[in-house]
Amino acid sequence: MPAQPTPRDEAYRYSDHAALAELWPVAPAEQIEVTAAVPFARSLIVDGATAVHSFEILLHENARAHVNLVNRATRYGRIAIDVTLHEGAHFELGAVQVGGGDTTLEIVTTIRHAHPNASSRQTVRSVLAGHATGSYLGKVAVSRGADGTDGQQSVRAMLLDRTATANAKPELEIYADDVKCAHGCAIGELDANALFYLNARGIPPAEAKRLLLQAFVAEALGEDQTLIDAAQAALAAVT
Repeated sequence: MPAQPTPRDEAYRYSDHAALAELWPVAPAEQIEVTAAVPFARSLIVDGATAVHSFEILLHENARAHVNLVNRATRYGRIAIDVTLHEGAHFELGAVQVGGGDTTLEIVTTIRHAHPNASSRQTVRSVLAGHATGSYLGKVAVSRGADGTDGQQSVRAMLLDRTATANAKPELEIYADDVKCAHGCAIGELDANALFYLNARGIPPAEAKRLLLQAFVAEALGEDQTLIDAAQAALAAVT
């Protein structure tokens, strides 16, 4: 049995190691292979007190995969995704984390652009209240010769209380020249000006806050109504 990771392991730096010990050893990563003939789509809601989900996704030439998820575990929820893209492949991740109390939530991704002209998009939104901790560690690795790579990361966290914590580590490791890679990261609070604008137009403060948070998480989930409903239910529990 492999040894349980410690805080010295970068991918587990911000984990709840006491909760992880209760789950260890965790199940092996789910192995997924995707071809151009059959696009892959997965929607995931992480419920319950504790849960760990791991995926290893191999995208063959011109394959496409789209993963949407809501992480709303009430104590410890972890999702780890490792993706390898071959030429012309495309991977997209839309993820939302919502936690309150003493919850620890984390998403860890490694996107390996192993061949030319592949693309990836990651959009991660976290809403944290109480003493919750939400973390995103995301690495985009571009191999030598993987010219034409287009890898994008957008990471934002909203802290509803000053006692909540957000950790973000978007990372680019590039060994090719002709690439287009970028990451953006922001951690903050609800926009006071936006709240004032809605209040001035007759929307009560609680309703204005709810609308702004719903719009914030919807950026990651697109039109997946099941996940939008799951995220809104989690928001209602922490606001």
